[in-house]
Amino acid sequence: MIPNLLSIAGSDPSGGAGVQADLKTFAALGCHGMAAITALTAQNSRGVRAIHATPPDFLAAQIDAILDDIDVAAVKIGMIGDAANARVIAERLAARRPAFIVLDPVLAASSGDNLGGAGLAREIMSSLLPLVDLVTPNAPEAARLTGLPAPDDIEGARRLARALMSAGARAVLVKGGHVPGEMARDILIDANVETIFDAPWVETRNTHGTGCTLSSAIAARMAHGDTLVQAVGAAKNYLTGALASSGDFHVGAGPGPLNHFWRLWPRE
Repeated sequence: MIPNLLSIAGSDPSGGAGVQADLKTFAALGCHGMAAITALTAQNSRGVRAIHATPPDFLAAQIDAILDDIDVAAVKIGMIGDAANARVIAERLAARRPAFIVLDPVLAASSGDNLGGAGLAREIMSSLLPLVDLVTPNAPEAARLTGLPAPDDIEGARRLARALMSAGARAVLVKGGHVPGEMARDILIDANVETIFDAPWVETRNTHGTGCTLSSAIAARMAHGDTLVQAVGAAKNYLTGALASSGDFHVGAGPGPLNHFWRLWPRE
């Protein structure tokens, strides 16, 4: 049976990140994707021009419409937009409790543009962090959530992951894309195990939607029955392939999208 996955995230009209990246990832990994839109953005490969957050009651209606009717195997939460929407998401998911929830705490776009309103980081920590099964911040996001310095090595990333666990997280994956080193190193910590995932750096300018893609791939693999360590490893491999083949795309003047269908589309 094909699993049903729900993305709760913002819309990227350029197709590189947000629900557009999530739905592509779900499809590429054998899942049926659905989306509840938290915000509309006006953006392209060069940056974000405007954000219109979805009214909380309408976001709640979207989530309820899906969960009232459809068996959801996993939920991915991405860009939330503001604190009010974070509270709504927490309330709706706590009442229904899907089997697996991953939170990618999107606080800024790849371009550096801010994607979180006032109080969002605090609301994530209080409402969503204890609810989700996995949180997947990059190093700057983890630093912003915890108030600790951004790391410059794996030990710093480990401290951030431990701080998030102490704050109530069930499992934390601190991504190493912003941490210098010979390899891109992600660290996964839960109550029982610590695992480090190494991957080679991929030379590409097309990195728009990298975090969205990784968290969605983890959700997809969990829906197919992987353990958390297996799901993160498989998602990392998928992401590396999507980055390595992203040069096939020439979308805009800034960082372009990944090739989400690199396993399915023939290459010239």
